[in-house]
Amino acid sequence: MLNYIMDNHEREGVSMELGHEVLFTQLETYRKELLNLVEDVSEEEAEIIPNGFKNNIRWNLGHIYLDQYLWIEAVTKEKTAVDPGFAKWFGYGTSPKDFTEETPTLAELKTLLANQPLEIKESYADRLTEMFPPTEMGMRTIEQVLVRTIFHEGLHLAAILYLKRFIHS
Repeated sequence: MLNYIMDNHEREGVSMELGHEVLFTQLETYRKELLNLVEDVSEEEAEIIPNGFKNNIRWNLGHIYLDQYLWIEAVTKEKTAVDPGFAKWFGYGTSPKDFTEETPTLAELKTLLANQPLEIKESYADRLTEMFPPTEMGMRTIEQVLVRTIFHEGLHLAAILYLKRFIHS
């Protein structure tokens, strides 16, 4: 019955709103899965780099946090809330060898990661479909960036799973 009452423009708006809620629900749900995975990881375990690996659990968590903000910055050309030091510690091509005394601890990263989905929603929910010049990957909206970063987070969640297996074997 609702479809008969609303015109096409109204249906598109409702559909888009629901789609955005699904996107934020996915962002929050997958982040909770990540945090549940590392809930029992100690600071010491988070520092271990098993043979055959380039990074540790702590690096992967910082990289996930950084990645979402870097891609938002890439598409909007605006600065985000991320600490500039994160690129030195957790950017592409970095490693735990780049850590300093200022690098966030495992506990600090868990807190940042737990808060990030809501921070992104509060900052960008009304701008998800705003068009920007395309990134090198052709993404033009924050919505497209978030889809990409959710996929990327899944890749690093898998890396953390493997790291945990090696650490506990």
